[in-house]
Amino acid sequence: MPKLPIGLWVELIVDWAQVNLDALFDVITLILRVLVTGIETVFLAVHPLIIIALVFILFWFIANRKIAIGTAIGLYLIYNMQLWKPSIETLALVLAAAALALLLGIPLGILTARSNLAHKMIMPLLDFMQTMPAFVYLIPAVLFFGLGQVPGLLATVVFAMPPTIRLTGLGIRQVPVQLVEASDAFGSTEWQKLIKVQIPLALPTIMAGVNQCIMLSLSMVVIAAMIGAGGLGNEVLAGISRLDIAKGFEGGLAIVIMAIILDRVTQSFSEKHKMKI
Repeated sequence: MPKLPIGLWVELIVDWAQVNLDALFDVITLILRVLVTGIETVFLAVHPLIIIALVFILFWFIANRKIAIGTAIGLYLIYNMQLWKPSIETLALVLAAAALALLLGIPLGILTARSNLAHKMIMPLLDFMQTMPAFVYLIPAVLFFGLGQVPGLLATVVFAMPPTIRLTGLGIRQVPVQLVEASDAFGSTEWQKLIKVQIPLALPTIMAGVNQCIMLSLSMVVIAAMIGAGGLGNEVLAGISRLDIAKGFEGGLAIVIMAIILDRVTQSFSEKHKMKI
């Protein structure tokens, strides 16, 4: 039985896109580079100790005292290890990737909850996105956008978006039917029903998707560094290439600290919303 040239078909599609969509890729590259660079510039323009103090005060009010103290200690440890700049580069990449993943993922999740056809079409695609090895995403990303932060950002978005879509759709589908019917009885429009009933009640589940999106974005840091994304991933890769245990451990520890901080903050938002409900 002859082999289907699936890989060749994909290669032909990529070659066609490189030739015909080059201008579009240049525009996307410029926009995403400005986004990531802007986030980096804002954080690097202020002394690290001032940022740590501001984050401590902010988290004290929006989260709780334990998270604020733990965050301040973790950020100071990163500063003390002289990893502040690569940590900010990683944070900028993660925030930009998570923002894009949420911007695309939440509307698609709502669509899957409100349309059985969309649900049946999108779910297999999500299975593909989640099971395909992350390294594979880097190949077309590099071909379309070159080396640097932009291809790493886009590969991260593809890798981190599926949980957002799944959990947004799940949360909206789990809203009690009686409440939806009650909103219909009061004459709510589809938009009012979505904004005032379904999304508020589904918010804890949606926030779980946000949390997973951020964690998966951080898990791509080292992989994205392989194509020039920089940040803490470079520290880990340098430690691996030189067999430098200290350097690799410190870079990995900084990633863990950032992951714990972002995880606890998103969880605190979800818990506060549950208490209000």
